[in-house]
Amino acid sequence: MRTSTFVYPWDVNGDPEAPRRIAGLGVDQVTLASAYHSTRALTPRHPRRRIVTAEHAAVYYPAGDHWADRALRPYPAGDWAPGDAFGEAAEALRGAGLDVHTWVILAHNSRLGAEHPDTSVVNAYGDRYPWAPCIAQPATRAYLTGLAAEAAVRPGAAGTELESLGWYGLQHLHAHDKTAGVGLGDAGQYLMALCFCPTCRTGYGEHGLDADELAAAVRDALEPLWRGAGGDTGWPTVEKLLGEPVAAATRAWRDDRARTLQEAAVAAVRAAAPEGFQVLLHADPVAYHCGANPGVDPAHVLSVADGVVVPCAGGTALLAPFAEHARPGTVLAANFTVVSGMGGSPDTLAADAARARAQGATELRLYHAGLASDDDLAAVRSALR
Repeated sequence: MRTSTFVYPWDVNGDPEAPRRIAGLGVDQVTLASAYHSTRALTPRHPRRRIVTAEHAAVYYPAGDHWADRALRPYPAGDWAPGDAFGEAAEALRGAGLDVHTWVILAHNSRLGAEHPDTSVVNAYGDRYPWAPCIAQPATRAYLTGLAAEAAVRPGAAGTELESLGWYGLQHLHAHDKTAGVGLGDAGQYLMALCFCPTCRTGYGEHGLDADELAAAVRDALEPLWRGAGGDTGWPTVEKLLGEPVAAATRAWRDDRARTLQEAAVAAVRAAAPEGFQVLLHADPVAYHCGANPGVDPAHVLSVADGVVVPCAGGTALLAPFAEHARPGTVLAANFTVVSGMGGSPDTLAADAARARAQGATELRLYHAGLASDDDLAAVRSALR
C-alpha cells in the first residue's frame, strides 16, 4: 500500500540527515505542513533543538500580496518556521526521492479567533470558541477558501490533504485543557458545537427555527449532562433531547454550510493546481461530528474530492462507509498514530494495515515521523518491509 508520513518543516530544515532517515522508513510520500495551528512539538533527533513552540496558527511560506488589503489573512510563522520553510523542506525531501503533498489546516485557528472574535463559533451559553472559526460566515468562508488554494498548491507539491475543512466544536487540544470532567458523549458534543453567531442565528431562522428558543432548548437539554446524567450518545439522543424536527433543522443548516464550503475549497484548489493534482480531505463518516476530521456525507465528499484520510487510531470501522461509495481511483487513506507516547501502536502497524485493507483502504498515513522515537521508527520500518 502506498504510504505517507506526516512531517513538519522544522523536522527537516537544519537536519541534513532527516530526508534520508524518513525515506529509509519505506514510505513513498511525505505530507508536509504548509499551514498549521499552534503546537508544541518534540524534535528528538534534530542536531540543534529538542522543542519547537509554534506560538500561533501560521503559514510556512511567504503569503501572497493579494492578502494585504483583507482583514482576514494568514499569519506568518515566527522563528519556528521562518521564510519559505515549507519550500526548503520540500526540496530536501524530494531530493531523497519522496513525493511531497501539502498538509493544510483550515478551520482551526486560535489567533484568528483572538484577534477577530466575531469570526468564532458561539455556543448556546454565549461562550466563544476562539479556536473554531464559524464556517457559515461569508468572510470566514472566503478566507478559508483562499487559504486552501494558496497553502495547498505550493511549488513541487503533487497533492494536498485538507484538514479541519468543516465544523469545529468544543473538543480541542488546548493548552492545559480542563474540559474532561463531564462526559458529554456524542450528543452533548453536538449540542455544545451548535453555533449562535449572527450568521447562524439567521440560518436557523431560514430553516424555521427561532434562534432564542433553540438556544434555550439546547441549554435545557444539556442541563442533565452537567449533573452527570450521561449515558446515551449519538444522533438518536440529539433527536430525543431537541425533538426530531428541530434536530433535523439544525443539521440541515450545518450540513449545507459544510458541504458547500468543501465544494468551494476543493474547486479553488483545483483552479490553482496543475492537472493531476490530488485533493484529499481528512474526514469522519459520522456527518454530525466536529473537529480536525469533520463529519461528512461519504457519497458527497467522494464526489467532490479524490479521496479521504480517515482516522483509524481507534480501529478501522470508519473506513467502510467510505468504501461503499469509492470509485476506481478513489483514495481511502487509513491514518494510524505511530507515536507510542501519544497512544500509537507502531508494533501492530502491519496487522492494522491488513485490517484497513480489508475495510477498503488503498493507502496508509502515519502520524508522525518527526515526533516518533527511534524505537517507534524502527517498528515502522519493520512493518513497511
